[in-house]
Amino acid sequence: MTLHDWLADQAAERDAAGLTRVLVPRESATDLLDLAGNDYLGLMRDPRVTAAAAEAALAWGAGAGASRLVTGTLTLHRELELALAAFTGQPDALVCSTGYHANLSAVTALTDSGTLLVSDGHIHASLVDACRLSRAEVTVVEHGDVAAVERALARRIQPRAMVLAESIYSVLGDASPLLDLADVCRRHDATLLVDEAHGIGVADHGRGLVHGLGLAGRPDVVVTMTLSKALGSQGGAVLGSAAVVQHLVNRARPFIFDTGLAPSSTAAALAALRIVAEEPALVDRVHHVARTLAAAAGISAPAGAVMSVPMAGPRETLAAQAACVEAGVRVGAFRPPSVPDGISRLRLTASAAVDDAALARATHVLASVVP
Repeated sequence: MTLHDWLADQAAERDAAGLTRVLVPRESATDLLDLAGNDYLGLMRDPRVTAAAAEAALAWGAGAGASRLVTGTLTLHRELELALAAFTGQPDALVCSTGYHANLSAVTALTDSGTLLVSDGHIHASLVDACRLSRAEVTVVEHGDVAAVERALARRIQPRAMVLAESIYSVLGDASPLLDLADVCRRHDATLLVDEAHGIGVADHGRGLVHGLGLAGRPDVVVTMTLSKALGSQGGAVLGSAAVVQHLVNRARPFIFDTGLAPSSTAAALAALRIVAEEPALVDRVHHVARTLAAAAGISAPAGAVMSVPMAGPRETLAAQAACVEAGVRVGAFRPPSVPDGISRLRLTASAAVDDAALARATHVLASVVP
């Protein structure tokens, strides 16, 4: 069978299952109310953030120009790293070009064949891929099952272990039992890696769930995050001890062989971080919007800004999404294999930028399409 024959068969299977995805370019301005993106605090278009990005591009150029270990480390990068560490209560930070690279870097460089990886069944795709690229043995446990994590750690034969979790999960919108996981890791001499992609800017006045639970700065806790959600920019970071950061600089291939984060994105994230620190009302607003949307959709209030509404199947999900767009509201549509439990869902994202009039319109539309 040729490659193109195989591709045709794959496309036919996707079409038959209602799982074909297409790219839909959007304009810079639209009348649609966006409840599908990840701009949780409305900072992506904040004039202070965009001005910082523009000024950095003019001063430094359009890109970093090289990998971080050659000439691609800018003073801007270090300024952002120190600010992220201080804001989240961590000893140090390392900025990567994407949140995906941050997860790949942390997992692949901090584990080896002598490590057991214990992964929650709902972790991000980037962490799943990191597990596949690592040389570690991987055990996947049911979502939120702390007892299963402990059993896996108790029977391990490897000298080292790492447990992978998100602080706030991106499908169900629930918070991870981080205190229990941290306690289990401490008893079994394991490292806890927490992906704060949906926690930074939202939990604990924006400082993240790890900070809010008093786990920040612990030597057995490593945090990854993205700059592309609540901070409205692009990029990612790994937060932890100085020893962890130095090891990543020397051993993390996704960091070493990648061009440094663009100056504009770095400066934008730094400006956004300062706004979050200075304007706690933004965080309060996103939680208010999330609770209101959840009530309209008939689901429990999420721990953060993301939530999902279970649907009968992928076709029903797409039909509901189309009805929302027709009514002027853009929502996400999660279908297999993007959902870890195989249940198709409408995915909603709250934003502090949604005003009261837009919120009222959104609740009316959601109530009309959710079964």
